[in-house]
This record gives sequence, structure tokens and C-alpha cells, in this order.
Amino acid sequence: MTKEHTNICPHDCWDTCSMTVTVDESGKAVKIRGNKEHPVTKGFLCIKVNNYLERVYHPERILYPMKRSGKKGEGVFEQISWEEAIQLITDKYKEIIRQYGPEAVLPYSYAGTMGLINYGSMDRRFFGKMGASRLARTLCASAASAALHSVYGTRLGVDPEDMVHSRLIIAWGTNTIHTNVHQFPIMEEARRNGAVLVVIDPYRHETAEKADIHLQIKPGTDSALALGMIHLLIHNDQLDHAYIANYLQGFDELKERVKPYTPAHVASITGLSEQEIIEFTQLYASTKTSLIRCGFGPQRHTTGGEIIRTLAVLPALTGAWQELGGGFLLANMDVGINYENLYRTDVYEGTPREINCAQLGSALLQQDNPVKALYVYNSNPALVTPDANKVTEGLLRDDLFTVVHEQHMTETCRYADIILPATTTLEHLDIHTSYWHLYVQLNEPSIAPLGEAKSNTETFRLLAEAMGYTEDCFKDSDEDLIRQALDSTHPFLKGITYETLKEKKYQKIAFEGEHFFPFQHGFLTPSKKVEALAPQMKELGLEPLVNYTPLEQKEENPEQYPLHFLTVKSKHFLNSSFGNVETLKKREKEPVLYMNPQDALSRGIAEGDQVKVYNNRGEIVLPAKISEKVGAGVLVTPINLWQKNVNVTTSEALTDLGGGATYYTNFVEAVKIG
Repeated sequence: MTKEHTNICPHDCWDTCSMTVTVDESGKAVKIRGNKEHPVTKGFLCIKVNNYLERVYHPERILYPMKRSGKKGEGVFEQISWEEAIQLITDKYKEIIRQYGPEAVLPYSYAGTMGLINYGSMDRRFFGKMGASRLARTLCASAASAALHSVYGTRLGVDPEDMVHSRLIIAWGTNTIHTNVHQFPIMEEARRNGAVLVVIDPYRHETAEKADIHLQIKPGTDSALALGMIHLLIHNDQLDHAYIANYLQGFDELKERVKPYTPAHVASITGLSEQEIIEFTQLYASTKTSLIRCGFGPQRHTTGGEIIRTLAVLPALTGAWQELGGGFLLANMDVGINYENLYRTDVYEGTPREINCAQLGSALLQQDNPVKALYVYNSNPALVTPDANKVTEGLLRDDLFTVVHEQHMTETCRYADIILPATTTLEHLDIHTSYWHLYVQLNEPSIAPLGEAKSNTETFRLLAEAMGYTEDCFKDSDEDLIRQALDSTHPFLKGITYETLKEKKYQKIAFEGEHFFPFQHGFLTPSKKVEALAPQMKELGLEPLVNYTPLEQKEENPEQYPLHFLTVKSKHFLNSSFGNVETLKKREKEPVLYMNPQDALSRGIAEGDQVKVYNNRGEIVLPAKISEKVGAGVLVTPINLWQKNVNVTTSEALTDLGGGATYYTNFVEAVKIG
């Protein structure tokens, strides 16, 4: 007799899907599909997660603890027991702490699982109690997060389910069809209701091809376009003056700022035509129920915070926030979870240094106060971290003790001293929120852990016990952790408990009325307004008023490396996850390098030629795909393919706000080889 269970997709994706998993009499999961009852998932999964069981039962799944028996990087290991693994790890930590201090230990994790307790709970307690170096987890969205906090006071936006009411949808820097598959049907329903879909992106991807309008902007010039739009809105008096008076701080200063941003000037910056700029702004001005659906792409530049701040101001000028389906949506992250209960900073020891995860390579190579132990979980830093050659050099250090807690033999595992087997979402308990939709969801295990796999929380309990940490918080069960996360006074979580989630599996956050208007009582900034002028920016050494700053090639010579290299999301892989799933590898095929005909002609490159893309950090070889999907001066290829690591070229430079990774401010040259 088969049974059906509800699981939640754990991957770093907007959709946070509810999955129905069928388990046979032997306890094996035999089928996975989207939960038909879930209001957002609606019965279907993306092409990646449709193949999730191939990942769970992969023949190279790590099932037992192992220790290295060859040289670092060779990937040669021998099986050991959990008892021996825990003993080896904690003995080494105690030795390192005695000799170098606790800061010599560095945890490294990111978003390999987005379940709240396996993402960040017992691990934060463990390394905090140790006094280990703290990790600034900034790879994906920290510039956007900081920008939203500065403009709105919180990371909230429109309920994506209300997008069906939008009459103009601007997909700004997002390939929705590949990266947010449950968003696109909502967009299509809105279009059937009369909405226009505009895509703003340097790359003519699949979503752009299906849009009504595609504005192929130059990378990193988004805020110039936004300032040009504001210039025209003011010039043509297409403003909601009452809304501006009540809800926008800095309007007088903004009027002065945008005076130079005429259509001609903006066209010279963005690569768009004056006509495109004027017609698009007129469309925005004349459509009250307009929604800017912004992706994470624009904020992965050195000026990423500035870009998001400027874009986020636009709806206040037209009063779009007053309309159902109008406003701005980048993320819905601040839904009331009690992170202090999860992290328990009251048990932390000292105030250790902070290391930015985007600068791992430099951290591993520094001589002063060196990192002597690295504990990796929920991430594959050898593949996903900028300046990957530096990271590899650091991981090869013989004096670096590296532990990797992982499901599969990733690139990072090859450099480990100890490998620990990790559970998948089908094998452990967790709770999930989305950074897009508004549902809190419970993930209960549908199968027993394979082999000797253990969850993050269970592993850190074992490590804490072996280190002699006796605080009661290290004894908290997963059920305790879920209850603690939901033990919040925030009104969004009213009526949501572990017990109600066990019964219902998912619950939408609580809010006033039938629809979610996050700012109906004002914004959560100090002024209670949208802050186009944010005085606190001055304390960070930044311009308080929204602005446009051209990208700088800080680490590259512009004449030597004239091409802008964008590394976009793969269709069949999710960051580096699924990179070893054969079904998806066959569908993705070999990556190609999209190059504009103008750039190809000037370099003597033809379709299919092998092209070396390089800068002062590294190089990668890819076959050329000559196409006007990219503008002149721009190259595009997918990210995080195993054995084809584009991050050998990306930089450790950080965003202006939030200290984020700047994957998209990456300049290279390209030459034909062979």
C-alpha cells in the first residue's frame, strides 16, 4: 500500500513549492509531483525538481562518514563511523582553538537548504558558543535586502497572487520562466485580463521573447533608466501629488537630481532609444495598476544597492501602491519568524571577526590570523564563490582542516578531510517560508534517512555534546526549534503554530482584509515614508539620495578587458544543485557563450568556435553562439555547471550596500582558440 506525504522543495528558489511524495510499501519514494491543493504550486513542479528522486537516490549519494585517504583534490576517501568522525572533528577543533583561538574556525554555509532550522539554528548556536569567525552570508541578495530596508523599512512587497489584478507588469532583471516558474502563469492570467508584460534585461531570454515589450538595457544602467522615467513623470506632470506628499521623502531633492536625465542622456547611458524610453515611461504613467517585479539580477553589481533603491522609489511617484496588484515586488522575506529564538545569541562567546562569504578565497589565503578549520554545509563554495581559483588554492592548503556535510560528492568535497552524509528534504523535519509568496509550510520526513545520513541540526547537537557545550539550547529537538521559530508576537504569524501546520501543512500569513497591502498604514522607515532620501546612507559613506553611478572596472583594465560577462541561471540546474543528475545534464547539454555578431566579427569568431573567455583572475573555454540575444559588448553563459566554472572570472568586489557578491560586474576579453 503506497502512502502520500507532503514535502517542501528546499532549494534557493522563489517558489518554495509544496510537493506530494508517494512512498511504496518498502519505504522508498517512487513518485514526486506538485501539490494540487497548494494555492501557488497548483499541482506542478519545475523541470529540475520533477527529477528530485533521481537526486535522492543518486548512485553517488554520500551515505556514510568518510575521511581523506589521498591528497587534497584527488577525491579519495575511506569510510569511518559517525563516532570516529565526531571525535576527529572535535579533537581537531580543540587543538586549533588552543593554538590559534576560536576565530581560526570558520563555518561556511548558504542556501543549499532553505528550511529554517536546517538553514540556521543549531549551527549558529554551535559556532557562536565556540566564538568562531562569523560568516556574512551575502552571495545572493544582501544588496537588495539592505536597499529595501533603506527605502521601505522592510523586505515586503506585493502578494504575487494579486498580480492577476496588475495591468502593467515590468519584469526587471528576471527570467521568470526559468527561475520563478509559478510566477509566469500568474503573469499570463494577468495578460488575459488585459495586462501588458514588459521585460527589462540585457539578455533576450525566454521570458523576454514572450513579453509584449523587451527593453535590452546595458548591464548596470538600471538606475539611470529609472531616473530618466522620473524626469519624464515630473516633466509631464504625471504624478500622484497627494501620495507623494504623504508617502515620499526627498521629492524636492529628487526633482533636482533627475533634471539632467533627459531621454537623450538616458539613451546614451542605457543603449535604449529615446523613443523606447519615452513610450515605456508613458505606459507606466498611464497604467495606475502597475507592478515592478524586480529580480535579483540588477543588485549583483558593484552599484547594486543604489540600483534597487532607485527602482523601488518609482511606484510612490504614481501612487501605484494604492492599487490591488500595484507597487513593487522584489521579495517577501520579513514575515515575523523569531530568528533570535533560533540563533540564541545569548550563548555566543566574544565578538569575533566577520568574514564575507564572497571573499572566501582571500580569507583562506591570508597569513595574519589564518583560518585553520573550515566547516562547509548547505553550500558548494568551490563552485559558487567568486574568484574560484583563489578558493581552490585555499582549499588545497595542507594545514587547512576541512569538514564538508553534504548529500553528493561535489567539487568542494574533493578537498575535504572529513565528509559527513547529509539528509535531503524527504528525510528530515523542517519549516519553510518563501521569499516570494506568503505561505508558511511544514516539511515532515516522508522516508527514513538513507544510509547514515543526518540532518544539520542532529549533527550540530552531536558536535556540541562532544565539545562539552552544556547549555540547554543544544538539547532542543527539531520540534522545539520549530515552535521557537513560530513563537512570535508579530501579527503575521497569528494562528500559525507547529500544531496547526501539522494539520494543515501550510498557512498563509495573517493580515488585515482580504488582500495584502503591506504599507496601507505607512512604510516602516523612520519617516514612515518611501525614502528616496535616506539620511542613514551618509553614515555608510553612501549618497543619501537615489542616484546613478556608472560601473567601475576596479580590478580590470577596461582596455584589456572590454566585454561585460553575465553569468545567468541555467534552465535545468539550480545554482550548482542537480549538476550531477543525468536526466537534466542531457537536457541542458553543453553550455554555450552568447556573443553579439558585432563582437564576434571584430574578433574573427564564428558560430561553434571554441572561445577562451578570460581576465586577470581566470579563464573558461566555451563554444560560441552568435546571437543578438545579447547586445554589443555583452557576453552571456549559464552558471555553476560542474567542471565548467564561470566563477574563475568573477570578482571578490562587494556591492555598495549590504556587502553582496558582484557576479555581474565582471569584465573579460574573448579570443578564438584552435
